[in-house]
Amino acid sequence: MSYSTIGTSWITESFIEAVNLTGKAVLSSVYSRTEDGAKSFATKNGADRWYIELDEMLKENTDFVYIASPNTLHFEHIIKVIKAKKHVFCEKPMALTEEQLQIISGLAEEENVFVFEGYRHLYSPNYEIFKNTVEKIGSVRSCVLHFNQYSSRYDALKEGKKPNVFSKEFAGGALTDLGVYPLSMAIDMFGEPSNLDYYPVMLDNGVDGSGTLVLDYRSFVVTILCSKITQAIMPSEIQGEEGTITIDHIAPIRKISYYDRKNKQMNELAVEQEEQDMVYEAEAFIQMISEGNDTTYKQALERSKIVVKALEAARLKLNP
Repeated sequence: MSYSTIGTSWITESFIEAVNLTGKAVLSSVYSRTEDGAKSFATKNGADRWYIELDEMLKENTDFVYIASPNTLHFEHIIKVIKAKKHVFCEKPMALTEEQLQIISGLAEEENVFVFEGYRHLYSPNYEIFKNTVEKIGSVRSCVLHFNQYSSRYDALKEGKKPNVFSKEFAGGALTDLGVYPLSMAIDMFGEPSNLDYYPVMLDNGVDGSGTLVLDYRSFVVTILCSKITQAIMPSEIQGEEGTITIDHIAPIRKISYYDRKNKQMNELAVEQEEQDMVYEAEAFIQMISEGNDTTYKQALERSKIVVKALEAARLKLNP
């Protein structure tokens, strides 16, 4: 299997490294807007060809395209790739509105290709353990998930620069960059909430530097904290009537602690994982393509639909 990439940032290099670890696909070509950027990235990562015209690259006979362009360009790039009859692996968020995702999924069905949204944290062995252990804690009554990570780009913003991750033009901010991780996790575990609200902490440039997202599941509430301007050190936690489970981080999960309320015992459940944890989502995507697994595809797409619906509702709080 061969593939091409759109984007030349560190995340693209991480994906290439992850795919190399699977041993199931080979990088064929890369695209970048500048000639120097495309050529140097291709040379560094072992691609045979490089392009500064996306349409030219899409004429190649590759199986899929990995997209890691700025958020606001995802929709345009995905549509082009689908029309070229190639499968798509796109970094989150795949779409910014429900309408965009409906167009994407409809076109993908017409062209008989898969469109996959990258959520590395939802395909790791430790996430599977975490998700399955939730069944042991009885009726869930409270959940707090967080991704609060101080961004080095925030320092650049304070110096007067305009990094994409803090740009309204490129749909940056805490919610779309980091909040989507715990949001997608909550939706993967509990489904669509009955209601939600978002309380952003706005920066002077009109972008949310941090925020609190509240998902109402009627019998319990999920509180999601996200920030690019502070650093958290506390774990995430799900409390049930029969026990409590905590994880050290949303992505990657390296520690899982399960507390049994009845016998008052604490159990450590995490297993060793690949340091390059994108390998698990890459493996799942490649396997889905090679097996033509429509069931797995529809499950992932349904999750993406609920996530983008929640994101769009939450983003309205940024510009009421």
